[in-house]
Amino acid sequence: MSNNETKARTTDTPLSENRWLLAVTLVAAGALQTLTFSPFHWWWLGPVSIVLILLACVPLASRKLFRAGWLTGLGLFGSGASWVYISISEHGNTSIPISILLTSLFVAGLALFHALAFWGWGKLAKESRVRRLLLFPAVWILGDWVRGWLLTGFPWLYLGTAHVDGPLGGFAPVVGVHGITFWITVSGVALYACWWLGLNRRAGAAALVAIVALLPWVSGPLVAKIEWTTVSDKTITFASMQGNIPQQIKWDPDFLRDQIVVYLGLTENEWDTDLILWPETAIPIPQDSAGKIIEHISEQLGDNSTLITGIPWYGFSNRIEDFTFHNSIMAIGNGEGMYHKQKLVPFGEYVPLQQWLRGLIGFFDLPMSSFSRGPANQSPLMANGNRIMPFICYEVAYPDFVAHNARNADMLLTISNDGWFGDSIGPLQHLQIARMRALETGRYMLRGTNNGMTVIIDQHGQITEAIPQFTRDTLRGEVFAASGNTPYMLSGSWPVLTLALILIVFARERIIPRP
Repeated sequence: MSNNETKARTTDTPLSENRWLLAVTLVAAGALQTLTFSPFHWWWLGPVSIVLILLACVPLASRKLFRAGWLTGLGLFGSGASWVYISISEHGNTSIPISILLTSLFVAGLALFHALAFWGWGKLAKESRVRRLLLFPAVWILGDWVRGWLLTGFPWLYLGTAHVDGPLGGFAPVVGVHGITFWITVSGVALYACWWLGLNRRAGAAALVAIVALLPWVSGPLVAKIEWTTVSDKTITFASMQGNIPQQIKWDPDFLRDQIVVYLGLTENEWDTDLILWPETAIPIPQDSAGKIIEHISEQLGDNSTLITGIPWYGFSNRIEDFTFHNSIMAIGNGEGMYHKQKLVPFGEYVPLQQWLRGLIGFFDLPMSSFSRGPANQSPLMANGNRIMPFICYEVAYPDFVAHNARNADMLLTISNDGWFGDSIGPLQHLQIARMRALETGRYMLRGTNNGMTVIIDQHGQITEAIPQFTRDTLRGEVFAASGNTPYMLSGSWPVLTLALILIVFARERIIPRP
């Protein structure tokens, strides 16, 4: 090892000498990332968090990186996803100690994705500082990608999502949220590299690295001005009803009729609107038992009006070869189509290992937690000749899933019931994710929720109309169909994933030898 390498390792490793300071720094670095998302919107903390992680981890021995990654994940998910406690405790009829335990296990389990990614980082980079810096963005993005699909996935808290309002947002239609996340990590690496090169009196190299890293941040707002899709000038009138039904009575048989009356009342002056939206399970009884309600809606609608509503579906499935429930959405009136949710929420919509877990605690017996997954490649709903691709609740968080299905749609639609998570930051993060999907696909996203926020999102990811949370009201506005595909819709995340793999191959020890 050269004298310069030895000097650098001894001047930038104070964290590695104090295990408690190291642990606090890593947890804090993870927590800083939560502040980049809604409702805080401090997107600039993304690279800062990465720099802190590198300051703590680059000097560490490879065998210690698993723990370092786990601590980083604890900070991120402990601060950014612990809102699941509300659904477990308040709506799952689970005691406070058990709710705390389950939430802790959830957070600790998610943190393992970072732990495994950092472990792989150490295995690939060995003790080489150069290889660690080159590989970090690749390892981070591949870790995010695996987390998005393994065991149904948790595609939440991707750093790039914060840039729906940030300077890198212009690249969303080109490279998607993973591409933006990749460059945030590259920027953090560049900041660390500039500092390291400065310590070694290589000011010229540091300046070059800084210029290259800054280019996307400067050019992003210019790229955002490019219109990747063509938005029609034909106005579509739109109305969406936010019933604000308390979660405690959502599935109570004594209140089912009252809920439908609420939505009928909110729609009373909107029956001639082109497109009307009710939220997830607004009709809280299966479609095979809701014939009279559906018939009444059909009679009230104008000749050119379509109402789209969430409704459970029950019947015989040829694919499953059994009778089953689906969490579904259907079009009524001057439209057609039924969509069955494909990305189900574990424990909320189905219970893994239910033969052992059912009955243990109330959380494992939540109402309507026996849904089956819908088939792949479902067609869009039709409304007044417009193709509308629906996504139910959690589905909108899957970037490649939405981009792929958006190819056959004129606009996008998502319904949800975020009442499960009260007044936590979870529903606000959910809205921000939906905005990123609109930006990636260059299409309007119509969002209807039970208790907020119900909004219209334009093709640039910006909210044009909204109803505040926890209010019972009707949203009215205008929406527009779009045609054409963004580059991201055509390629998905494969370009950035391929680049990550190329970096891993390039950074092998035979190519970049041990110093």
